[in-house]
Amino acid sequence: METPVDIPVVAIVGRPNVGKSSLLNAMVRRPVAIVDETPGTTRDRVAVTVRHAKTRWHLIDTGGMGIVDRDDLEADVERQIGIAMAEADVILFVTDVRDGITALDRAVAERLRALDKNVLAVVNKCDTGAFEDQVHVFRKLGFGAPLAVSATEGYGRSELMDCIAAEIPDTGVDVDASEAIKIAVVGKRNVGKSTLVNRLVGSERLITSTVPGTTRDAVDVPFEVGGRRFIGIDTAGMRKRRGVYENVEFYSTVRTERSIRRADVVLLMLDASTDVSKVDKKLASFIEREYRPVIVVISKWDLAEARGLEPDSYNAYVADWLPGLDFAPIACISATEDFNVEPTMALVERLHHQAHTRVPTAEVNRVIQSAVIRRHPPRRKNRTANVFYATQTDVAPPNVVLFVNDKSLFGRPYLHYLANALRAELPYEEVPIKVDVRSRRRSPSKNRRDGHKYTEKKAGKRKK
Repeated sequence: METPVDIPVVAIVGRPNVGKSSLLNAMVRRPVAIVDETPGTTRDRVAVTVRHAKTRWHLIDTGGMGIVDRDDLEADVERQIGIAMAEADVILFVTDVRDGITALDRAVAERLRALDKNVLAVVNKCDTGAFEDQVHVFRKLGFGAPLAVSATEGYGRSELMDCIAAEIPDTGVDVDASEAIKIAVVGKRNVGKSTLVNRLVGSERLITSTVPGTTRDAVDVPFEVGGRRFIGIDTAGMRKRRGVYENVEFYSTVRTERSIRRADVVLLMLDASTDVSKVDKKLASFIEREYRPVIVVISKWDLAEARGLEPDSYNAYVADWLPGLDFAPIACISATEDFNVEPTMALVERLHHQAHTRVPTAEVNRVIQSAVIRRHPPRRKNRTANVFYATQTDVAPPNVVLFVNDKSLFGRPYLHYLANALRAELPYEEVPIKVDVRSRRRSPSKNRRDGHKYTEKKAGKRKK
C-alpha cells in the first residue's frame, strides 16, 4: 500500500474530559467524534479533513493523556497519541477553564515542550464572559496567550480556525477529498476490521485488540493503492441491540449506520472461524435497504482450513444466509497474512465504477420489455399490469424508473425480478439497483392509435 498525498496535520491533545472531541465536532460543524462524559471514550485517532480560508488540513482527535482504560488499553491509546503528535504540524493543547491548571495539564505541557512543535494553547468551556478573566492563568503552561473557546456554544471557533490557518505550512497540494472512494468496513465485534484498515494503510493507524468493542468512533483513514485514493472508514463492532447498554455503544451503532450511508462501497466482514450471526444478517439487511454496493469479505481465511471450508462452498453458505445480497461478490482474505487484500481493493474499484454507470434509455427499455415478456406481472383484482417504458434517472445506486398503468400492481418480488434482469444484461451486475414505479396514464391519442380504451371512466362516458 502507498502513502496518501500529504497535507498538514493538526492534532488535538489534552487530558481526559477537557472537550477535545466536542472541539473537533465544533470545528467541522457536524458530529464526527463521539462525545460522552465517560473518560476514555476516544481511543483511536479520529481524523477529518478541514477547509478554511483557502487552506486545508487533517484535524485529528486523540484519546485523553493519562487515561485509565477499563479494558487495559492505556498503552495502545498513548501510542496513538504519540503518533498523532509526531505527525502533527500544529498541536492544539486543550484545557478546561472550569478546572484551572491541573497536575495532569502540567504533565501534558511538559511532554509537548519536549517535542519542539508548534503548539496553540486552547482553553475550552468558556461558555460565558465570566470565565474570560481566568483564561490568562493558563499562560503559566508556557505556550503564550491562550485562545478562549466554547466547543458547545461555538464561541472562539472562527478565531481558532484563523490561527491554525496562519500556522500551517503551504504544500501547494490541492486534492479534492471527494475524488477518493469511501469504503465503510463493517461487521460484528472482533472480526478484524481495524486489522484490515491497518494493512491497507501500511501502519498501525488503529488500535487492534482481542478485547471486543475496542473501536468506538467511525474513523476515517486516507490511503492509496496503485495511485488510486481511498478513505477507509473503520467502524465499531456491532452486537445485538439488547446488549447495547451504554451511550457510547449507542452512538457507535448510529455512526456505523451513518458510515454505511455515506460509503461508496461497503465491506461487510464475516469471520471464517464462526457461523453467520444475527448481527451479520442485520447489517446485511441495512446495507440492502440503503442500496450500497457491498463486498462480502470473509476475514481470517487462514483459519478456514480448520473448519474444512472451501471458497465455493462458502459462497453457497453465504447466499443461503444473506439472500438479500445475492448479487454481491465474495472475497476471502487474511489481513494478518496479507492474503488477497490488494485484489479486494481492485474489486472495490470495479463496484464503484458499476455503481456510477449510466445506461441509455433504449437499452434499459429493451431489457425491461424482454423481462416482461418472459414473465408478466401477476394479475391483481382482475387487472393487468402494463409497463409503458423505463429509463435510468440516477447513479450510485443505478435508479431505474418504470412508468406503468398502476404501480399498485407491481409487488416487491416482481421488482426484485426486474432488478436481477437488469443486472444480468447491463454493466452493473454486482451492485444494487433501485427500481421505482410511477403510475402514468396513456394519452387519449396514444390509446386511440393502439385501439385501447383510455380509462374505464372515460370509456363509460363515451357509451352514454
